[in-house]
Amino acid sequence: MDLKSLYESNKQRVLTGLLMVAFAILFAILDNGFITWLVLGVIYLVAFHEAMKLFGITDNKLIVYAVALWLVAFIYPNPSDLIYLALIVVLGVMAYTKNLDYKQLIPFFYPSISMLFMYALYHDFGMKVFIWLVVVVALTDTGAYFVGKSIGKTSFSPTSPNKTLEGVLGGIIIATVAGTFLGTFFVPFFLALIVSALTSVASVFGDLFESLLKREAGVKDSGNVFPGHGGMLDRLDGYLFGVVVMVTLLRGFA
Repeated sequence: MDLKSLYESNKQRVLTGLLMVAFAILFAILDNGFITWLVLGVIYLVAFHEAMKLFGITDNKLIVYAVALWLVAFIYPNPSDLIYLALIVVLGVMAYTKNLDYKQLIPFFYPSISMLFMYALYHDFGMKVFIWLVVVVALTDTGAYFVGKSIGKTSFSPTSPNKTLEGVLGGIIIATVAGTFLGTFFVPFFLALIVSALTSVASVFGDLFESLLKREAGVKDSGNVFPGHGGMLDRLDGYLFGVVVMVTLLRGFA
């Protein structure tokens, strides 16, 4: 198949991808605190709603709690700590209404924890380190795809039959090399290597976890926000695990 045929068969996916890349570049160039909080907030609420559907949750008051959580994150100095307060609020409401429904807690673990860490990464370390995360996760996914298509033979996990061990390892190596090079502008070489490698590995399992959720829910995509690309969680999956690892390591050792 030549490039023209490949483009025609994936036209919608390619155009959507280009628009997302253009938006990401503009987002990075602007590097504005309020805009970053606002954009991540919209992403969070869409992802939160998609997660509710995947988990079979219909209680829309949880969206109100999510909005309140994100509003407080804008003024609170340690955004990622707020998840504990959110869990206490939800548990308190359950106790008050005498309605013990553990399922309602799930969206405050996934994706709420990760999105608060996403905002904390920008809040604590700035846009340049945020871009570091994007590079590592994006190259892990892209590298795994191309290496897997080229030499992949061994199945990686029954959760995602299309992933190959060769592809996953190739993606991790590519992301670690590029991430280490970029990371040395912010932290010492060895720390950049460790952060890049572990963030890359975490992103693989973030992707795998979302695949498991979709398989359990019996759906192909988490949503249809991005034509040809699926839902918000489909675009975020690797970042949701990777960002927690990156922030934790940087806070501990940087």
